[in-house]
Amino acid sequence: MVNILVVEDDRNLQKLMKAVLRQQGYNVLSANDGGEALEIIDKSHVDLVISDIMMPNMNGFDLTEALRKSNYNLPILMITAKETLEDKRKGFLVGTDDYMVKPIDMDEMGFRVAALLRRSRIANEARLSIGEIELNYDTLTVKSKEESVLLPKKEFYLLFKLLSYPKQIFTRQQIMDEIWGMDVDTDERTVDVHIKRLREKFSHFEEFEIITVRGLGYKVEIKI
Repeated sequence: MVNILVVEDDRNLQKLMKAVLRQQGYNVLSANDGGEALEIIDKSHVDLVISDIMMPNMNGFDLTEALRKSNYNLPILMITAKETLEDKRKGFLVGTDDYMVKPIDMDEMGFRVAALLRRSRIANEARLSIGEIELNYDTLTVKSKEESVLLPKKEFYLLFKLLSYPKQIFTRQQIMDEIWGMDVDTDERTVDVHIKRLREKFSHFEEFEIITVRGLGYKVEIKI
């Protein structure tokens, strides 16, 4: 069973999150601040952390930074009271994987948790297969029966992300946040350029197609 740790000092919200996650089939642990969370993670296996930012003793930023410095690669979903660029920048710099803004939509939380766990499994396996095509995360290669294509790192990460979640629409900003992080030298046109390059390299592949969703972003359609 998947173990999720909820780190939240608001007892009512913590109780609600635990109840919803348990209904979805997860085993849920809880902590009131980052210090308690570290003690739990030290003693128990945890697959994913949901952490508030503002907490006494140790906040969510410090918890995330401590986990990453200790080489814990588990997914972290950070909860913030208001969505500011500075919060996002700091969160991504210390190593969070995703954000939600209070008040939390519990259905959306469930979707995000499932997506983060799915992404984590794929990254841990380091391979993704679509029909006869295999993406190898370690070698940055896309292999079919006929050929092997070595991609630049950003192009590979972008293709890997899209193929990991077929039919899911990703905005340019979402892609930039995850693939480029807080690199100030990039803008949304960079995403378009990388998409164009991927289309040129894989236009002859029959297994998938990168689709532009006008006004929103991009998605992949699996054609097998």
